[in-house]
Amino acid sequence: MSLVNRFKGYTLADLRKDLVAGFIVGIVAIPLGMAFAIASGVRPENGLYTVIIAGILISLLGGSRYQIGGPTGAFVPILLGIVMQYGFQNLLIAGFMAGIMLVIMGLLKWGSLIKYIPRPVIIGFTAGIAVIIFSGQISNFLGLKDVEKHEEFHLNMVAIWDKISTLNGKSVLVALVCLALLIAVPKKTSKIPPALIGLLGSTLVGFLLFQGQIPTIGTAFGDIPNKLPEFQFFDLSLEKIIYLLPPAIAIALLGGIESLLSAMVADGMKQGYKHDSNKELVGQGIANIVAPLFGGIPATGAIARTATNIKNGAVSKVSGVFHGVVVLLVLLLFAPYASLIPLASMAPILMVVAWNMSEKRQFMHVLKTKTMDSVILLTTFLLTVFTDLATAVIAGLLLAFVIFITRMSRSLHIKKGKTALTHLAEHEKEGIEVITLKGPLFFGSTDVLEESVGMKQKEKVVILKLQDVPYIDTSAEAALLNIVKKVNRHNGELLIVGLQPEPKLLLERTGLTREIGHHRFFERMEEALSTAKQLMKTKVSSQIS
Repeated sequence: MSLVNRFKGYTLADLRKDLVAGFIVGIVAIPLGMAFAIASGVRPENGLYTVIIAGILISLLGGSRYQIGGPTGAFVPILLGIVMQYGFQNLLIAGFMAGIMLVIMGLLKWGSLIKYIPRPVIIGFTAGIAVIIFSGQISNFLGLKDVEKHEEFHLNMVAIWDKISTLNGKSVLVALVCLALLIAVPKKTSKIPPALIGLLGSTLVGFLLFQGQIPTIGTAFGDIPNKLPEFQFFDLSLEKIIYLLPPAIAIALLGGIESLLSAMVADGMKQGYKHDSNKELVGQGIANIVAPLFGGIPATGAIARTATNIKNGAVSKVSGVFHGVVVLLVLLLFAPYASLIPLASMAPILMVVAWNMSEKRQFMHVLKTKTMDSVILLTTFLLTVFTDLATAVIAGLLLAFVIFITRMSRSLHIKKGKTALTHLAEHEKEGIEVITLKGPLFFGSTDVLEESVGMKQKEKVVILKLQDVPYIDTSAEAALLNIVKKVNRHNGELLIVGLQPEPKLLLERTGLTREIGHHRFFERMEEALSTAKQLMKTKVSSQIS
């Protein structure tokens, strides 16, 4: 779509709406960008660089009109793990590689694959991430000193407990002020971002009452530079690419899932509008290729900020671009003041984010069903918390796959009998068996399929009714071939009725249609019964002679 067509009918009123929405989302993104960066084990300005560069590119090039991109809570545990294991510079390279992967995924039209990820898996890992984010902020909330960070949840809890004696009451008070404002502001007005009020209010309390007595961004990270970093390319080698392939894949997969989920949320909030999932992946990929070259960490679609964008009247991609411009202006004009922000002020913001993203209602809803979906949910959740996200998602998908295959294999119904032969004489029925199959024929049901055809009686005519079989895979095709061979060994005949187009195409490609004989396939049962009757007469005649 050309730029002219994209903004056809765009008015000054629309521009005003976009600027208002972009300004509000930009203000929201500032504390979140820094908070997510700190929680991910990097400097706060790296989060701001990501909001600016990736945020603008995602809005410009993505497939959603309303998507807001940047650092997100979902990335926190995985990025922290990468920083601890590989280092910050390698995190940037892994993010760059992930961006390339996302572009390839989009070009290969993989955007629609998200619909195949079971909801319990998504809820499970999202809730697990929320627990990790929330627990990761306990030490800052309490003002604890020298708490060692670990990748493992339980080790982090032990480290916090070991340092509980260093609790700083002044930090706790500042954190409580921020938390109170986060809870109170939304009850009074929806026009002012609670995170901004909470951050400013608690920072003011910390500066006026406890200056020099509580940890701040300045004491932990130094001053934030009021400019974008210079462009830098990476020293890439084949060995380094192979070394960073696992974290890059993890970033690409999580980034793709999170972005498309956010775009789907936007579709739900804007009835009649639908995003382009493949274009969204390409846009996300380009953003993640460019952002690391300027010190930006991996970015994805931010569900909460995208919803805020829509709720505040966004009309087009202009709002997302302007939100990045707003953050850039704040960085250039007010960056030095960010050093005054207490770490205890950032903690409640992330805790509230974790609480809101925890999918608590959906979690309990699935849990109460007490079905195999509950097992998938708990497995994914617990593995996310106690191992890592990649292990959790893979295990959740594998478990869901096994359960699905088991259920599908039970969905194949086989009916054997002579009810379809009522108009034939009794002596004619003796040599004809009708087997009706209903449901998909695939690798999970091949054993049942082969067992359905018994050949206790020689020279029998077997009629397979397949009009209610929508799908046949190559494993089922191999089972059908075994049935053909079994029938042939007993000098019998196999007739097939009502084969649907897609299964028929597979049998033609594998040569099974030729093996059975084209003349043994029938559209209607009456034709098959007539042929079966003739075949039986021929066999009886040959026996007599």
